[in-house]
Amino acid sequence: MTIGTGFMIVATTMPMNMMLEKISLGMIETVKIFVLTLLFSLPFGLVVAWGRMSRIKIVKWLVNIYISIMRGTPLMLQVMAIYFGPSYLLKIQISRDYRFYAVIISFVLNYAAYFAEIYRSGIESMPRGQYEAANMLGYNKAQTFMKIILPQVIKRILPSITNEVICLVKDTSLAFSIAYMEMFSIAKQIASSTSSLTPFFVAGVFYFVFNALVAWIMGLIEKKLSYYR
Repeated sequence: MTIGTGFMIVATTMPMNMMLEKISLGMIETVKIFVLTLLFSLPFGLVVAWGRMSRIKIVKWLVNIYISIMRGTPLMLQVMAIYFGPSYLLKIQISRDYRFYAVIISFVLNYAAYFAEIYRSGIESMPRGQYEAANMLGYNKAQTFMKIILPQVIKRILPSITNEVICLVKDTSLAFSIAYMEMFSIAKQIASSTSSLTPFFVAGVFYFVFNALVAWIMGLIEKKLSYYR
């Protein structure tokens, strides 16, 4: 196929089973990004939330700046900054393996900021009477939070967490910005070599199924925690 400027695009064909195999391998990488991001960002977000509510002004100020940067700049930019930063700013030679670590670090830092605000809103919505009752029962602050406050907070914030988790499934595609070979990057590569939109359609189906599965699991968890209904 030729275009008006005289350049030629050579399209190749790829059997569907080979395409599915390649995209499936990319799906494994997508799942790895998804799982590791949740594994680290959920607990880290709680730590950030504590810092956000800290009475120590310098801690609260630093955490506020961190959250503002993470929420105020695109995730793609953060991925690129963390990947290229050591090389351009510190003149450190980075390895091929660092590409994966840069993706995970940037995703964890970004999503922890969002989770922190969700945690904070849930914690601050708890009535003071809960703390006073726990104190009368002899609970210390740590016991009060872990045994009384946190279980109720999780129940309250789960719908908001679910929304962020679903967004994470789609955001994994942003790893393509540093040429990390996850599902979208592979689909884009195949589409470019075959001049076909089929790889994008296949990837879209994979994303849809993955999102549907995540939404179903989160729905089950919500029902499990709706023990007063």
